[in-house]
Amino acid sequence: MTTENTNHLEAIQDIRNMMKKSTRFLSLSGLSGVFAGIYALVGAYVAFIYLNYIVGKLFDINSSERLNTTEIYFNFILIAASILFLSIITAYYFSNRKAKRMGQKLFDHTAIRVLINLCIPLVSGGVFCLALLYHGSIVYIAPAMLLFYGLALINASKYTYDDIRYFGICEIILGLINAFNLGNGLLYWAIGFGLLHIVYGATMWFKYEKGTSSKPIIKENEGTINF
Repeated sequence: MTTENTNHLEAIQDIRNMMKKSTRFLSLSGLSGVFAGIYALVGAYVAFIYLNYIVGKLFDINSSERLNTTEIYFNFILIAASILFLSIITAYYFSNRKAKRMGQKLFDHTAIRVLINLCIPLVSGGVFCLALLYHGSIVYIAPAMLLFYGLALINASKYTYDDIRYFGICEIILGLINAFNLGNGLLYWAIGFGLLHIVYGATMWFKYEKGTSSKPIIKENEGTINF
């Protein structure tokens, strides 16, 4: 192969990389997935302890304390909201750090596309879960959350890493299994939002970020040069 052909191939490869960066959101950090999984596992443990407390009160014939259903629901929602808040803050921190390292803006047109395609199924699923809670169908909430989250990941995957699609498929499969085993919703929830997040995040970090975190990026005009 001549030097001229080699230069042409390198130019084509550079063009492909530039097109990929312009149409894909690549600032998503695997570390944010790992931390989100840890938050979910901690939240699941807290919910498990609280659930055992409620069950103990129900079967304690000597207890005169009456359980407030609204308060119970609120506490579970508070746990879930806390996990979501911490996950969003962590995702922003690590993704923003990665974007700066890559010399890119975090909120560009591709990031907005990812957010829109992610939020449509997520918001729909959140409202649907509130409807399930309103009608007292609590056992269906965990599988519904897994299913809608999986659909959201698949919907957003066309604008970011393809690995997100496989992660979403795993969430959907887990949600469908949970739909036929309703008595262990908290366990499936912990696996889907906890363990799968950790596995996915670690995989993404080793695949796309390991070995590049310490590489400085020098900007030249509109481009970036990695050393």
